[in-house]
Amino acid sequence: MIPSVTLKPLSWTPWIAPVELASATPEQLAAMQVTPSNKKVSEYVRTLAHDPESYVARTRLFNAIMYVDGGLDRADRELGALGASLVNGCKYCAVVHARRHAQLRKSPALVSTLWFDRAEELGPRDAAIYRFARRLSVTPSQATAEDMAALRAVGMDDREIIDLIHAIAIFGWANRLMHVLGHAGVEK
Repeated sequence: MIPSVTLKPLSWTPWIAPVELASATPEQLAAMQVTPSNKKVSEYVRTLAHDPESYVARTRLFNAIMYVDGGLDRADRELGALGASLVNGCKYCAVVHARRHAQLRKSPALVSTLWFDRAEELGPRDAAIYRFARRLSVTPSQATAEDMAALRAVGMDDREIIDLIHAIAIFGWANRLMHVLGHAGVEK
């Protein structure tokens, strides 16, 4: 029996000073309104807002990949993001997406299985998604026709597979961006 894990949120500390809301330009303030969060504007968002045009482009793409209706189930997108983040060593993103997956599934079972490195105990669909996320994140060219067949064998159609590829790919980029802009730590 795998113990249940409850992951506490991590903090993220930037290496460069984030944009201060009180002194932000009108372009920076407008860019920060694109974020899907209904919470405070995070230090990460305020760091990315140094380049408002790039931030808006990044956020619109991210939102279209992770939050669009239709296609791949949201929890499966989160599993793809989690697999990528674990491979890429981004603890902050791994915790965020593990928590979101557990919330969406209303169960920490899958997250606990992965946190205790017991991926062999995943169900067929989760195992196929997780394996594909890991293979694309280590070396994209390692993904094979067998990987695609495994996704189709668990009921995924071409649109869902494309959605999964997008979720994994955006985290290949996002994880690396977070690493060079700052570091994760225990939330205070």
